[in-house]
Amino acid sequence: MPVRRRHDGTAEILLVTTRSTKRWTLPKGWPVKKLKGSEAAAKEAFEEGGVVGRIRKKPIGRYLYWKRMDGYFSLCKVRLYVLNVAAEHSDWPEKGERLRSWFKWQDAADLVEEPGLRKLLKGVCI
Repeated sequence: MPVRRRHDGTAEILLVTTRSTKRWTLPKGWPVKKLKGSEAAAKEAFEEGGVVGRIRKKPIGRYLYWKRMDGYFSLCKVRLYVLNVAAEHSDWPEKGERLRSWFKWQDAADLVEEPGLRKLLKGVCI
């Protein structure tokens, strides 16, 4: 969960669109061999959203969602790590496949369609 602070101290969350349906969600990916969960989350935040920063080592929550695959759905278990964003790149690996945008906390919670993620965002305070 990429997070930044505005000049007035309020937190914003970076959402990216999914490749196929263009729904707003958080950057997330599959586990990566030889990387801790937090390290894999930081890698995905750069690849999907072009942001880098300091990642918290412990997840702040978990949720489940159904991922659309080719011809079927797969139940995925997601651990949510906070990435305190230090820099936002103008070019990143999936730039041509996704949109990214910063949202106020409540707006981000309202925009995501995954029920578990929505509930988690509404209950977290950073």
